[in-house]
Amino acid sequence: MSEPDHVGRIIVQWRTERPDLDMSPLGVIGRLHRLADRLDSELRVVFAEAGLTDGDFDVLASLRRSGAPYELTPGELGATTMITSGAVTKRVDRLVAAGYVERNVCADDARSRRIGLTDEGFRLVDALVVQHVANERRLLSGFSDRERSQLARLLEAWGRALDEAGTP
Repeated sequence: MSEPDHVGRIIVQWRTERPDLDMSPLGVIGRLHRLADRLDSELRVVFAEAGLTDGDFDVLASLRRSGAPYELTPGELGATTMITSGAVTKRVDRLVAAGYVERNVCADDARSRRIGLTDEGFRLVDALVVQHVANERRLLSGFSDRERSQLARLLEAWGRALDEAGTP
């Protein structure tokens, strides 16, 4: 039998110290935490090579996938990204300074602004999304297509169950 991984060693220790507790949830949650940290660092490399953070990429990707004219309000950006609404302004300011996005006056409300991709931002995000998806494919290369689909379905079901239970 192979040696247990990091989480497996922790479970063995807890089973010795607290045999009255079922430590099986740690096998899932602990491994997911470790994987999330690892994936985060592996994914950030692609963005860092372009001088971006993962939050910067998330803003550019949200604008790109929103379709022409590739504009969203700050509120819409906050709702469609994986960054907090408080971070949207900071990211947009940085992306404006880099020339990747611009603030445009809303046609129906001159007090409001829409954030839009510039041509340079459009080219950058289109190139980066290709690299990003290739990187994700590399990270999942140990799984078959069927296993990837099963894992995606399980994670989606778990996320929905937590959402329904009111867990943030």
